[in-house]
Amino acid sequence: MERMERQRRNPPSRSITPSDSAGSSSSASRRSYSNRNRNSDYKYSKHNTNSNRSYEDDSDWRSRRSSDSKSYVQKLEPKEDGVGYGGISHSDLPPVLVGTCPSMCPEAERAQRERLRDLAIFERLHGNPGKTSPDLAVKKFCRTMSSKNVQAFDVRPLPVLENALEYVLSFLDSKEQPFEVIHDFIFDRTRSIRQDLSIQNIVNDKAIYMYEEMEVYCKVKFHIISHQKLLNGDGSPNASSMHHLNMQQLSKALITLLNLYEVNRSNGAIFKNEAEFHSFFVLLHLGSNSQATGESLTLWFRTLRSPVIKSKEMRFARRTLRYFRMCNYKGFLCTIGAEASNLQYCILEPYVNEVRALALSFINNGGYKLNPYPLMDLSTLLMMEESEVESFCKSCGLVTCVDELGNLSLPTKQTTFSCPSGAFQRYSFLRFK
Repeated sequence: MERMERQRRNPPSRSITPSDSAGSSSSASRRSYSNRNRNSDYKYSKHNTNSNRSYEDDSDWRSRRSSDSKSYVQKLEPKEDGVGYGGISHSDLPPVLVGTCPSMCPEAERAQRERLRDLAIFERLHGNPGKTSPDLAVKKFCRTMSSKNVQAFDVRPLPVLENALEYVLSFLDSKEQPFEVIHDFIFDRTRSIRQDLSIQNIVNDKAIYMYEEMEVYCKVKFHIISHQKLLNGDGSPNASSMHHLNMQQLSKALITLLNLYEVNRSNGAIFKNEAEFHSFFVLLHLGSNSQATGESLTLWFRTLRSPVIKSKEMRFARRTLRYFRMCNYKGFLCTIGAEASNLQYCILEPYVNEVRALALSFINNGGYKLNPYPLMDLSTLLMMEESEVESFCKSCGLVTCVDELGNLSLPTKQTTFSCPSGAFQRYSFLRFK
């Protein structure tokens, strides 16, 4: 009995067998994998417009919410292709390496692409697809590149990157080549510039300026053109994919840019374009595909600093968002007509006709059958040319009529109303004088 009592009080130590060790390792691996997945879901659920997962689904959302705005933004910053920015301040981000490539394209890559005849039309010397020069060739984006396997002579330093950006963006308004050719060239080469910035952890004011130029203004312009080509029905099979890709990259670029603002903030002041770019991010979450992010967007507002929230750009964006989700078509259209900047309107343009169709359905369902709605008044309400209102009504399945005075009117209570499943054609937008 004494021996049994001693064994009960002091059980023999159990050695870990190889199978136990493997099981423990497997369990730890599964826990690590689960944590990585949860963190990944959190990072993308808030900002990915195609995500159906809200911010509150994350098990740690309360602790994340309690963090200050700077760390909140840092956690959401996406790392593309294995490189990205991390940390809080400049001193926390020593460069992994400093590039030494003196030209826009490394010599080895230039020679290889000449040999493979892999040169964009803008890089060809005298039109020869197998010949280029240091003044024409620009480094291509490489998905597998990371700071661990790259050499300094393959990475361009900041001055070279600035020259490369200026050169690439000079083709933005070119009329000599089709839109698809220009798009593919600029889209790829600006991603390569961004990659070199990330590998070297360049996060200064010049990096902010470069991100603003190549990742927002450039992609907004591509967004406009690709959307217009879809509306005009040019038949290009690539227009839809380019439009989707630009919207996706624009959202990613904005997240990175917002992080750069935080990393470079040295006092309470805001950067010149910071409020406008915050408003872009809000407007990109306007559509039906991003309704699931509505709650997390509300939490995101709470992390913004007072000067940004109180700026006219953010006041406009929040008011537009509220009107859109409340189906207040008059407030939505009037606010855009009175306050939207050109770039803000470019992002909002796909939603304008959607809201106009909503207004038309309200008028059709709520009007008096014996009192047709004058198209002149409808033109004012929808903020479009009167000559286009009849076409817009027909695209929604409604017919118009002519009253006894010869004025065009819209009979209400029509049962044929239907919002087009595809894109509307492009209509004018009358702004307030």
